Amino acid sequence: MIRPLGKLRKTFFGIPPEEVTFTRRGFRGGEAGLWQRLEQVGHTFVGGYHAALENDEPGVLVLRLNAVETEFSGFAFEGAAMGLAMLDQLSPWRRNRLTMFLKGPGAPHAYMVHVGAGWAFARLHRNVEGCSQQLDPLLRWLAVDGYGFHEGYFRWRRYVERHAYPRRLSGYGGRVFDQGLGRSLWFVDGADVARIPETIAAFPSSRQADLWSGVGLACTYVGGLNFVALKALRAAADTYTTHLAQGAAFAAKARQRAGNPTAHTDRACAVLCGVPADAAAAITDAALEDLASDGAEPAYEVWRRRVRARFAEEAALQ
Repeated sequence: MIRPLGKLRKTFFGIPPEEVTFTRRGFRGGEAGLWQRLEQVGHTFVGGYHAALENDEPGVLVLRLNAVETEFSGFAFEGAAMGLAMLDQLSPWRRNRLTMFLKGPGAPHAYMVHVGAGWAFARLHRNVEGCSQQLDPLLRWLAVDGYGFHEGYFRWRRYVERHAYPRRLSGYGGRVFDQGLGRSLWFVDGADVARIPETIAAFPSSRQADLWSGVGLACTYVGGLNFVALKALRAAADTYTTHLAQGAAFAAKARQRAGNPTAHTDRACAVLCGVPADAAAAITDAALEDLASDGAEPAYEVWRRRVRARFAEEAALQ
């Protein structure tokens, strides 16, 4: 059921379907078959976003989200999270839609829900670090990642071509922004394994590691490459292979937690991580053991570094 108020919300805040097409965005590189897949991701996200705007009642919303093909369900939940976070930000009274969603039907997709919240903060030009304080102390950084993806996706000429840096973020926030920006390259460059390394190489060297982390995450979660292309991507990462693997492992964990595993995720982990998807996800779990709260260094970065260290150890044994 679509509420009358929901129709009004969609009228004012909806995203037209053409906004997520390669033609409208002006993205470059890649093949037509990959474009279609990436556009499907965008359309699924927008569908989830509109579903939340039209009816934010959890029981109704989750029925619509669960109707999405399992492989793409995470993108629908991500879009719904954007919608719920926007409604929370704009509402003068009820502001707990997102947190209740995370405690209920959105819990299995917690990674994607936090990312989707970052889209909302970017869309509304909010202070993403301030707004994300209400979220999980560790995963709240994924909202900053979502902010980075949003800016790369919708403002790629500024952030990808001209290497603009976000003004409102702290030092570490900028690094997580770059992980999200790296994820957006999977779309901006059409999953083109020849173009993506060139795009990253044009950035200052201090930003390249986090961009590669985002590429690994998008490659593994979204998919689109065969073994040959995956091996070419890993070779192109050169000294950043552990960052690429860390991103891939995070994607594997996100899919494992949500119960929507795919063959392409397993394939990507086999090449980028050197282990199957479940084993890569287990590495992220092990890296959480005895993880302290934020101190001089954010716990999220300690987590990422531990995962990278594990893959470096595995590579040294080969």
